Amino acid sequence: MTHDSDLAPLTLARMRADIAGMLGEAPDAVGDDDHLMDLGLDSMRVLGLVLAWGNTGIALEFGHLAEHTTLAGWWQVVQQLQARSASNA
Repeated sequence: MTHDSDLAPLTLARMRADIAGMLGEAPDAVGDDDHLMDLGLDSMRVLGLVLAWGNTGIALEFGHLAEHTTLAGWWQVVQQLQARSASNA
């Protein structure tokens, strides 16, 4: 899962598309409030997403996402990390 835009800011749309890709689903099959583990996302897939998304310049770690079970929760974490990264730049 490599993107030409790895250094571009991580977006909610990219997160949804990447999760859907991991699950073999269309992006619109992943709702903001769906329980991602119920959709079939396991810890190994989450780790893969963390590694890919970490390449966008934010200090994302597995533990940040492990505390949340929905895309909306993950997006909140990413927004906080992006804001922290921007204020440190």
